[in-house]
Amino acid sequence: MTSVYRAPMRSRRDDLDPQPAIDRALTHGLCGFGDDPSPQAAERFARRIDRFAAAPDGSFVWTRDGDGLYRLGRLAGPYFYDADGESVDLVHVRRCVWREQPVLESQAPPAVVATFGRGGRNFQQIHDDHVGAASERLWH
Repeated sequence: MTSVYRAPMRSRRDDLDPQPAIDRALTHGLCGFGDDPSPQAAERFARRIDRFAAAPDGSFVWTRDGDGLYRLGRLAGPYFYDADGESVDLVHVRRCVWREQPVLESQAPPAVVATFGRGGRNFQQIHDDHVGAASERLWH
């Protein structure tokens, strides 16, 4: 079964508009997130990076752009630090192949919509029995 993840691709910094990071990811074939500015969260943040790096190649990732459209991609390479993404705080990245067309909320799997509805800025696995098959159908 293919793993499916929520990848909000936005900075943890409130002073940055998230759309440039999403645009960079889609343009450059990346998936990822920014640094955590909270020094007390260093250990948790290191574990978050480890989980992201350990997600299997071929896993589906979902994000949502500034227009509220969902984007579906597949991880396609190892983790690396991308200093070129510092201006938009998208530095902890992996290669990702993004589906060319966005997905309307009405077409997205319910578990994906629910996961984004809860908010948050973390890369996280979506645990649902049907989300992998639904993502696979949309991919093809």
